[in-house]
Amino acid sequence: MLRVVWLALFLMWGGWIGLGSLLVIPTAAAAAPRLEIDQPVYNLGEVFEDQPLEHTFMLKNTGEEWLQIRKIELDCACSLVNYDRQIPPHGVGRIVFKIKPYSVIHQFCKKGEVFSNDPEKPVVVIQLCGRAKPFIEIQPSHIIRFVGNPQESMNAIVRLISHQQAPLKINGIETDLDDKVTVTVKPEKPGKIFNVEVANKIKNPAHYKGKIEILTSSDKRPRLILRVFADLYPSSAGAP
Repeated sequence: MLRVVWLALFLMWGGWIGLGSLLVIPTAAAAAPRLEIDQPVYNLGEVFEDQPLEHTFMLKNTGEEWLQIRKIELDCACSLVNYDRQIPPHGVGRIVFKIKPYSVIHQFCKKGEVFSNDPEKPVVVIQLCGRAKPFIEIQPSHIIRFVGNPQESMNAIVRLISHQQAPLKINGIETDLDDKVTVTVKPEKPGKIFNVEVANKIKNPAHYKGKIEILTSSDKRPRLILRVFADLYPSSAGAP
């Protein structure tokens, strides 16, 4: 009978210990740091290419232990970050994400990987995105290629589109291809859009390359450069 009593007490005591151990598990989990970022992807919208870009990401530590931001790895040398390295329980912190001027073009997203001591999310990604608009856009490209039979007419039209408030003026043209191409500039929408027509003058097989510099009234883009490449050969010869 005495053995039965001791066995019952032992089982009861062991059961309470086991139950206590089970109760400790969620307490230990709650004591860990927890990193939360309200808006890990931020869109700057439309920006000009020369602007220094900046955004502050807000961090929260929703856990019960200190949060350590160990490091932030960036995907571009053009990006910089300043950040709080320690955030107390239920505290807030910041990551200031900066992008240097003239580092983005068209649609862009610059990324940073945030490494912390959060056991559930040791790495969190933040992104700073937007659309960079050049002061003067060159369409379809600043590269012009002439390929084929020089006896045939070859020309290309490049559009210059100004996104500046002040009217754009074309002040002149400089080129090292005077003997090979003709360059004509015509306004499509005065002060805003210009068409640059480049035509090949060479009528014999030849290979040449050079540049055309368009001088403008823009203090942001006083010179626009078009590059020309030509590979001219008779139609019977085929491509070299």
